[in-house]
Amino acid sequence: MKTCTVFAALLLSTISLFAQPDRWQQRAEYEMEIDFDVETHRFDGTQRLTYYNNSPDTLNQVFYHLYFNAFQPNSMMDIRSQTIRDADPRVGGRIGELDKAEIGYRRVTSLKMNGKKVEYDIVGTILEVQLPEPIMPNSSVVFEMDFNAQVPVQIRRSGRDNAEGIAYSMTQWYPKMSEYDYQGWHANPYVGREFYGIWGDFDVKITIDKDYILGGTGYLQNPEEIGYGYAPESEVKRKRGRRLTWHFKAPKVHDFMWAADPDYTHDTFEREDGTVLHFLYQKNERTEENWAQLPRVMDKAFDYINTHYGQYPYKQYSFIQGGDGGMEYPMGTLITGERSFPSLVGVSVHELMHSWYQMVLGTNESLYPWMDEGFTSWASSNVMNLLRGEGMLPGEGVDNPHLGSYTGYVNFSQSGLEEPLITHADHFVTNSAYGVASYVKGAVFLEQLKYIIGEDAFDKGMLRYYDTWKFKHPNTNDFIRIMEKQSGLELDWYKEYWIHTTHQIDYGVSTVENNEKDMAVVTLEKVGTMPMPFEVEIELKDGGRKRYYIPIRLLRGHKPLDRMGLLRDWPWTHPEYEFTLPVSAEEIQAVVVDPDRGMADVNLENNRYETEE
Repeated sequence: MKTCTVFAALLLSTISLFAQPDRWQQRAEYEMEIDFDVETHRFDGTQRLTYYNNSPDTLNQVFYHLYFNAFQPNSMMDIRSQTIRDADPRVGGRIGELDKAEIGYRRVTSLKMNGKKVEYDIVGTILEVQLPEPIMPNSSVVFEMDFNAQVPVQIRRSGRDNAEGIAYSMTQWYPKMSEYDYQGWHANPYVGREFYGIWGDFDVKITIDKDYILGGTGYLQNPEEIGYGYAPESEVKRKRGRRLTWHFKAPKVHDFMWAADPDYTHDTFEREDGTVLHFLYQKNERTEENWAQLPRVMDKAFDYINTHYGQYPYKQYSFIQGGDGGMEYPMGTLITGERSFPSLVGVSVHELMHSWYQMVLGTNESLYPWMDEGFTSWASSNVMNLLRGEGMLPGEGVDNPHLGSYTGYVNFSQSGLEEPLITHADHFVTNSAYGVASYVKGAVFLEQLKYIIGEDAFDKGMLRYYDTWKFKHPNTNDFIRIMEKQSGLELDWYKEYWIHTTHQIDYGVSTVENNEKDMAVVTLEKVGTMPMPFEVEIELKDGGRKRYYIPIRLLRGHKPLDRMGLLRDWPWTHPEYEFTLPVSAEEIQAVVVDPDRGMADVNLENNRYETEE
């Protein structure tokens, strides 16, 4: 009896181990103070980091990112940019031309864990830390660091004196603990691609010349001392002297960004749900009119996004002129601001949309950049289409705003440069392959999935995905499983083909002939390697039309058909497929594969078969 009891206890323990509903998450609490010198573009900083090891693993070392060190001649980012065949023109060979006053650096001068000094090495953009004692599972430690840094001339994302004259775009500016998850450490050297971080709380104090206006991640804690649009003038009680300390707090984010300029105009807009939108920009003839119109448009965008993709969980968001184009961060974005109004709205919508697919879901975008950039691009196209339909932007709304993505993917797929979506962001052979995979093919992934499982299941699945996996770092399989549960269909084949390979879709109509009963027999061919379910439309000479749906056996079912006829499934191994129609071939005008272009067929020339007169 005792043996049975012990066995039962072991069994229950094993079941609980493998049946945990959520993956564990590491956690960080940052307390930072920096003293910023605008004359030298340098700052001294202290950081107290409480690190929670919620993993089941014992950690004997940790790693920090020191991103500024990339902006030095002969860095990995410099050499990568000079040797890749299609370098980003914003970078090119510029890093190699920086002098000592223009480079970026971050130096760690002291580091302790729980009061004990630790050994560390700075290896490019990574701080490798050997711990004096291991961090045990389900425990926490405190790291205390002193560091100093120089802000590089603006080249990529972070830096000073950008092309539009913004003084400081402060991104990737602090020593940032690398993420450790169920796949281990992610201490990737910085070569200009994507980011991945730990969920945490930030308490940041920035002391700087009082002429500078700041904005960024988090909630300002001392608006009465600051003013500049953060508090009514009647409440401003600035301290004397030439410097001010800005105190921000940001809960449950995985990064912290800020920007500063003495000439910022700061406008605010409070939405009906209480979310405060901040707009910081240099007012001039190239910005004043467009930025004044931006709040009402972004208010509309927020309404649509909250309804269709999930509720924004923070109380503020900032649109800040700065950076080198557009780059997303928690609670805000840096965007270049001297643009046409449609361009300004476009970049604002895209960077805002990242708040859902990167800032809240927190996917490892280094491993799965398409789950951030692709999903963001897909959703942004829908938002922009809505704004055009509402008359807030030039043009009109269209039935399918994603056809451009389909065309872009198809064209690039024929170039010989395409690489699988599963490729790590840093290791694409060309920038163009990375861009098309992450932004374009990633967007097609979603729109094509909607074609596979049906619009209702897809729309509900997108909300379910966000609500289930927010703040949990979902991966590819997590998303696919949500869509399988929502649709009741098997989708592993779609993941394996579209993400792990560069196999292409190509279906065509081969022949339309009568059989012995004078009924039309349509023969289709599978030219491409990737299988897909799809629709076929029959156009009759009398003007009638009839649509049929052909599932694939791998799907183990089909989407709702909505007045379509259902044909037998097509095994992926079979290169040809026949079906018979209750009309003669002479009555048929044309047979069209995928008339609405729901799938990314790489050859449309064989999709339409015209019968002879």
